[in-house]
Amino acid sequence: MPSFRVIVAVGRLRPAVDPRDVEPGAAAAARELAVVEATSVDVVSGEARITVRFTEDNARTALRVAEHTVARLRTLAEVGPWRLTERVGGRWYRRA
Repeated sequence: MPSFRVIVAVGRLRPAVDPRDVEPGAAAAARELAVVEATSVDVVSGEARITVRFTEDNARTALRVAEHTVARLRTLAEVGPWRLTERVGGRWYRRA
């Protein structure tokens, strides 16, 4: 089954949101629709990014998972640009 990841830039947290709840919240949202393989929080060029890696049958249904995950993150924090990538062979290709 293909592996996908949604990578989301995360900004200021919503009031009363614990920073420790953001990554698990993103994973839980993706897990409602797909099998989550891994999650991570990274800082790239001063920007916080959450990555959720998951499996899905195709790019169309993976996009639905990504959009659902981003929507959940919007309830926890300000969300910036995001992208969906698919692993093909040993490389990641942008799908959205």
